[in-house]
Amino acid sequence: MTTPQDTILIVDDQSVFAQGMARLLDKEFPGVRSAVATSGEQALELLAAQPVSLMLSDLRMPGMSGLELLGRALEAEPALSVVMITGYGSIESAVEALKAGAYDFLTKPVDRESLVRVVAKGLERARLLGENRRLRALVAQAGSLQNLLGRSQAMNRLRETIAAVAASDYTVLINGESGTGKEMVARTIHNSSPRAARHLVSVNCPAIPDHLLESELFGHVKGAFTGADRNRKGLFLAAHGGTLLLDEIGDIPMNVQTKLLRVLQEREVRPVGANESTPVDVRILASTNQNLEAKMQAGDFREDLFYRLNVLHIHVPPLRQRADDVPLLAHHFLTEACRDMGLPPKDIAPEVLAFLAARPWPGNVRELQNFMRRLAVFARTPTVDLALVRLADNNAGGPADADTGLPPYKDAKSKILDDFTRTYVRQLLAMTEGNISQAARISGLERVSLQKILRRLDIDAERYR
Repeated sequence: MTTPQDTILIVDDQSVFAQGMARLLDKEFPGVRSAVATSGEQALELLAAQPVSLMLSDLRMPGMSGLELLGRALEAEPALSVVMITGYGSIESAVEALKAGAYDFLTKPVDRESLVRVVAKGLERARLLGENRRLRALVAQAGSLQNLLGRSQAMNRLRETIAAVAASDYTVLINGESGTGKEMVARTIHNSSPRAARHLVSVNCPAIPDHLLESELFGHVKGAFTGADRNRKGLFLAAHGGTLLLDEIGDIPMNVQTKLLRVLQEREVRPVGANESTPVDVRILASTNQNLEAKMQAGDFREDLFYRLNVLHIHVPPLRQRADDVPLLAHHFLTEACRDMGLPPKDIAPEVLAFLAARPWPGNVRELQNFMRRLAVFARTPTVDLALVRLADNNAGGPADADTGLPPYKDAKSKILDDFTRTYVRQLLAMTEGNISQAARISGLERVSLQKILRRLDIDAERYR
């Protein structure tokens, strides 16, 4: 795939050869512009003057050699894809160029079919690297709002709603499926509000036993119940002047709903066992993944409390409704996981991004984040490809089923090593188009050793030619 901005720079001291190659590539790749340089110095001037997607350079040139040009070009533009062109008698020099950072090499006389194939792959690599740079730049631009990443219409509307809601002091009900980022939305509301300098206190309602939730929210006095050996002010008073997030409010019991309604109406709390109430200044944000209207009809949620909470309403869209955001989120989570593990950042192949965007993600953003963490754990190459995605999928449930127990250590280790080796070798053969000798040189393996691996894993190199 190419874009109108793609430029191929052809460097060869034989002007006729370079111009002929340019005409051929212009015909084969209509959306690409070819530029010609007849020396390394001229090539560097062109590289400095305009963006270049792919450079094809002769290895042997008078003055600056192709190898020296390669080093200086990559120093100026590390992501540049470079293909070296050499005679049959200079294969060793071509291998040296590959080690120095060249993407691939061709031998003279250049075969038309080989040229087109190598150029197509080089342009695709350039496009992939450009897309990864663009996505990483978008992640960096997000700054403090990185947890609300997204450029889809749904996310743009969500940010606009948050900006409007944050300016007020009204109670907000945030609803959305599990894993969509409701808590992050609440934090963004607080951080964008006039109360941002004060505390945001969050309570996960289902995580607190029913008999303790009232005390946790409103506090208690010493001796109010068994174990109450001192006064406790509760989360409402702890959030005084700031914001209180009642996370998953649909799970609170009816008796606490009644007391919560009174606090919202009167703006004061009475600790358990106390005779007097204490005024409290707090903004309430509530979140839920449940249908509160249905719970009201079933008699499990107070109607008057619902309308007290639902003064302002924000719906957080599920990931399947903002599939355009998946590539950006995937890059962010993969970069984040690599950073946490002390690994260099990795790129994601275009077909993987398409696969991720088409996936339904019932667990939403949280599920995608966990999946990208698995990819970071299993990745052994600079680019995440579909083979690695399948490996991560196979390991999603752990090394063994719960009903059969763990397999023996030797078997588990052997399977993981075989999976890694198979993925690596397939990528190697795809890169070298089934050329076992070139694959052996790139991998550092002896040709015989690589052939043994292919036979053991039943991989046919011919399929990659």
